[in-house]
Amino acid sequence: MQLGLTGKRALVTGGASGIGHAIAKDLAREGVNVVITSRKKDKLDQAVEKLGGKKNGHWGIVTEIAEEGAPALLVKKIWKNFGQLDIVVNNVGDTLGITDPYCSISDWRKLFRLNLEVAVELNNLFLPHMKQQGWGRIVNISAGASLENSGPVPYCSIKAAYTAYTRCMGRVLATETKNVVMSTVLPGVVLTETGHWQKVLKERPEHAEKYLRERAPLGRFGKPSEISPMVVFLCSELATFSQGAIVPVDGGQSKHYFPINGIGN
Repeated sequence: MQLGLTGKRALVTGGASGIGHAIAKDLAREGVNVVITSRKKDKLDQAVEKLGGKKNGHWGIVTEIAEEGAPALLVKKIWKNFGQLDIVVNNVGDTLGITDPYCSISDWRKLFRLNLEVAVELNNLFLPHMKQQGWGRIVNISAGASLENSGPVPYCSIKAAYTAYTRCMGRVLATETKNVVMSTVLPGVVLTETGHWQKVLKERPEHAEKYLRERAPLGRFGKPSEISPMVVFLCSELATFSQGAIVPVDGGQSKHYFPINGIGN
């Protein structure tokens, strides 16, 4: 299958580990020059080397991306050192340990900033150039929790807004341009080296086992390498009819039927 990605340039936020790094590696294998971000320089440098290093066209940028003004500064650095992008994968997101349904408005705003606002800001900065060049792919990494009650109230609510944003923007882009495509992937429970479930396995293994037994049809966690191929496809030349697509990759975990992809609208 020819994905038509050779020579493209991509940004993967949070690309130094976990799902983000798996996506970055798979894009690099397809001939994409990749910029990844992380808060930690040592981790970032190691991740860039695993992609093939700067000599092969891959870069890392240290950023506290949720800070005010950080997305705009990141974009300026990319344009100066890397040039215009063809692909953006918005991969950053986290519960920030906020699980209380009655948490403060300040906590809601922190979650909103990290899990939605940063992606919207980056997209708004990159989309005009993608439309001008007549080609672009944006893949927003949301969560299966965006479609049903399977996590903390604040996190699920904001991820639901993130998924809805993608669907709505997909429709807008479809009326404005034919080859700039925005879509979203909804991972289920995925085990990463520094993620939530790694901590649960270490501290409360009985809880993890119960969760998998009762709520994961495959009886196991997903792997980052099982999420990344879908993302790479949605970044490819073949994804022209995937405008606004909402794609669960969750091992059959989700129980929803409607309203996937806006059925009935």
